[in-house]
Amino acid sequence: MRIGIAALVLAYVLSQFYRAFLAVMTPVLTAELGVSAADLASASGWWFLAFAAMQVPIGAWLDRVGPRLTTGLLLALGAGGAVLFSQATGALQIKLAMALIGAGCAPVLMAGYFIFARSFSPTVFGTLAALMLGVGTLGNVASALPLSWTVAAFGWRETMLGLAAITGAVALAILALVRDPERLEAGRKGSLVELLRMPALWPILAMMVVCYAPIAGLRGLWIGPYFADVHGADPLEIGRISLWVGLAMVAGNFAYGPLDRLLGRRKWLVIAGNAAGVACLFALWWFAAAPPAVATAILVAAGFLGASFPIVLAHGRSFVPPHLTGRGVTLLNLFGIAPIGIAQIVTGRIHAATPAAPAAAPYAAVFLFFAVSTAIGLAVYLLSQDRAD
Repeated sequence: MRIGIAALVLAYVLSQFYRAFLAVMTPVLTAELGVSAADLASASGWWFLAFAAMQVPIGAWLDRVGPRLTTGLLLALGAGGAVLFSQATGALQIKLAMALIGAGCAPVLMAGYFIFARSFSPTVFGTLAALMLGVGTLGNVASALPLSWTVAAFGWRETMLGLAAITGAVALAILALVRDPERLEAGRKGSLVELLRMPALWPILAMMVVCYAPIAGLRGLWIGPYFADVHGADPLEIGRISLWVGLAMVAGNFAYGPLDRLLGRRKWLVIAGNAAGVACLFALWWFAAAPPAVATAILVAAGFLGASFPIVLAHGRSFVPPHLTGRGVTLLNLFGIAPIGIAQIVTGRIHAATPAAPAAAPYAAVFLFFAVSTAIGLAVYLLSQDRAD
């Protein structure tokens, strides 16, 4: 089982990579294919929307078929998407490729969480969830400076073909190594409707909507055009900044997990971290035209504080009955991922509609959108019932 979990973690490294690599690819794709920042924001949105759309069937497949086949076969589809990306000649092909990759990555994290929920003590679920997310976020790091070096050395098309080969190999490893948890005895089947009838989940779902969207949107795309347009950064400099933010996200994941077990007050840990994160987003809006060192420092802090996703998910999972484990974790993930895709499309339109003088104005509008939406979700989450396993 441990070797199988290791294969899933490696797949999640790839998932994190694919959701963030467009930030570094932006300059070369714009130069060679003529795609705009709004086009790439839409492409990033397609990744997240395809990822989110797959959560409902994946929840049923995890419960009925198991994580091995569900994850291995879909990740192979993601490898095909990477091949399509490598051959892209315009925005539409990039969007289609990103949708395929998003669908392929969709089951990876939930497969791991499903195994944790069914095979380990509930008291360690939050820690294991944060650990997998923290290690997986190394893919976010790899999509920063290391990707810049690779693209400069080999070209972006060759890089994507190499990634397709790696993704396909990991899919085969999952099919060979992952072991499905023991099936529950036939009986109650349940449905998503049963989960949505639980009022205790509603404020937590509201928090899922906003806890990951800001940093995923900023690190996944907006860092690139922001530093290029406002501060004149080149791809290598964007890679360095993205690296620092990615490392902060890794550190945040490793910090939230132990704090969850140490404090035993999951709700207030989430509130404290996200309230500080909202402050960072408002600061980013206010200081959008400040020197790049200031923006980088704020983004690093936001990356660290914006890593509460696994703890919010663990909070919601604690209310989910065992026979609905697969559907429960994927429902929570749906509410965490779909808003990112929507936010990327919305922020792309906000950016395009905002006057470009001064240069920081369109990006300040994007930062303000993330700040206000997160504050609203946090206010709803205050109504939630605290619960620790």
